[in-house]
Amino acid sequence: MTQGPNETPKEFRHDFHKLNRLPPYILSVVTDMARAGRRAGEDIIDLGMGNPDMGTPQHIVDKICEAAQDPRNHRYSSSQGLPNLRAGICEWYARRHQITLDPNTEAVAVIGAKEGLSHFVLMTVGPGDVVLVPDPAYPIHQYAVIIAGADLRKVALTADSDFFANLEHAVSRTWPRPKMLIISFPANPTTHVVDLAFMARIVEFAKANDIMIVHDFAYAEIAFDGYKPPSILEVPGAKDVAIEFTSFSKSHNMAGWRVGFACGNPQMIHALKRIKSYLDYGMPQPIQIGAIAALRGPQDCVTETVSVYKERRDALIDGLGQDGEGCWKIEKPLATMFVWAPIPEAFRAMGSLEFSKRLLKEAGVAVSPGVGFGEAGEGFVRFALVENKHRIRQAVRGIRRFLREAKI
Repeated sequence: MTQGPNETPKEFRHDFHKLNRLPPYILSVVTDMARAGRRAGEDIIDLGMGNPDMGTPQHIVDKICEAAQDPRNHRYSSSQGLPNLRAGICEWYARRHQITLDPNTEAVAVIGAKEGLSHFVLMTVGPGDVVLVPDPAYPIHQYAVIIAGADLRKVALTADSDFFANLEHAVSRTWPRPKMLIISFPANPTTHVVDLAFMARIVEFAKANDIMIVHDFAYAEIAFDGYKPPSILEVPGAKDVAIEFTSFSKSHNMAGWRVGFACGNPQMIHALKRIKSYLDYGMPQPIQIGAIAALRGPQDCVTETVSVYKERRDALIDGLGQDGEGCWKIEKPLATMFVWAPIPEAFRAMGSLEFSKRLLKEAGVAVSPGVGFGEAGEGFVRFALVENKHRIRQAVRGIRRFLREAKI
């Protein structure tokens, strides 16, 4: 029966089961406070969200604009990515990691690594399946499991514990046996880095326990001081059990264009292609053509981006660590665009969320509370290196003043 124009609308009573399973997004608390402060005219230095501030290299933008003028690129594209785009990412793997991949069966383009990983998890696990995810972790690694309706089992990844011992313990205490392990190295938020031997142990563990590996390799090229992040696909036999997601959001400053790739096990790639064929038509074709230019064009832009992040890292950590009142000693990360910092001892009891709120209110600096990335993240905050060096030095001055003058 149609509702009359003067009738009071009925209350919407439907229950969204999956929505109810999602926990509150703690990271939004500080983000919302920062936005409110800026609307009120406050000068907030936002080192919270990892949103790259550098522009996309001009040769990539030019290629996208050129392609956008061609009406042939205005039609639906392919959800798996143009053949030349898939060939380009396979060339990147061969050049960068000495890995041979078949662009037809072992590679697919995704609308950013976040989309690709989420849809892969949605396609391959469901109610009754158990997925292992490190704690702390980038939120979508945990939330994708919840959205898929599977059971999440967190595995501590901290400096004071043995990750492999924690994995073995999780498997021995879990029934049914875990079906998938999601990892990401270099890690967001912790900046944890590993070597190829570590990756080989992961592959060995997965094969021994019949577990799929999902590796988020978003920070493949953002590394410093001579460190080179390994791809899990470099491990002999890794393609038997692993799929790896890469992204141009950080390396080529293409966050807003949403360019990513998945490579690895052909059956896993097929599963991802299948769900994408139902859900999307892939990236807009001009962006795919721009991504081909990014893959096959000059790479000095990546070197320049890494250099900028290194300068910002050093400005933040050297500035905060300088002796004197307000000193905050933090270890320099070897990779990512983040700094993972233990809360100074005098403030640790207040917890990472309250400490982050105080930094925002009293120092004018927004950071992400560690607890927003999992329970094991408590006691830490994450800085995103997304302001220029001048602003970071300004942030250092504000933070040191806060640490010196704050009443606990």
